[in-house]
Amino acid sequence: MTRALLVVLWVAVLALALAAMLRGWRNRLRAQAGLPALPAVPDELDAALLGPVSGLYVGTTFATSWQDRVLHDGLGERAEATATLYPSGLLLDRQGAAAVFVPRAALVGARLAAGLAGKVMGAGGLLAIAWRLGDAVLDTGFRADDKTVYPQWVRTLTALSDVSPRSETPLEPSLDDEIRHSTGNDGHATGKDSHATGNEGPE
Repeated sequence: MTRALLVVLWVAVLALALAAMLRGWRNRLRAQAGLPALPAVPDELDAALLGPVSGLYVGTTFATSWQDRVLHDGLGERAEATATLYPSGLLLDRQGAAAVFVPRAALVGARLAAGLAGKVMGAGGLLAIAWRLGDAVLDTGFRADDKTVYPQWVRTLTALSDVSPRSETPLEPSLDDEIRHSTGNDGHATGKDSHATGNEGPE
């Protein structure tokens, strides 16, 4: 009888926690309803400047806070993805979720970050792309399978945005050193961080 009661209590606590998280998820979606729809992916794209590069779409936050996740229009859906940079903008083609296209005119800059949207990668582990959606400035995180591509991506994205980068990691000369320290000599991530696919649970 005691064991059965404990199971019932455990299930009740879990249900309350899930309900609270779902409520927070819905409240956040409601608060972000004023954001405009995401730009459509162009029917035709010119030859790629960089990529495609495989990796993980980590998520998107407001630029004012690396943990203030944006859920609007599916931006909260973490998934494996490929990143390709075109003259007209950045395409993040996600598996199991809609592609995200950032037009060149919306790009603000790029930098390396240790984490974003609640996922911590370590110093220099994440490519963070700043861009505008309506009046909001957002940060989108992408973790490449091969981190040695980061310096070229940061420089090219910064050049396309035509603004100075809002950097957590300086570009010269320590950007390349940061990549080597966080990946090892072969350029691939060390440790046991694995790709998480599908939707993240509500916060």
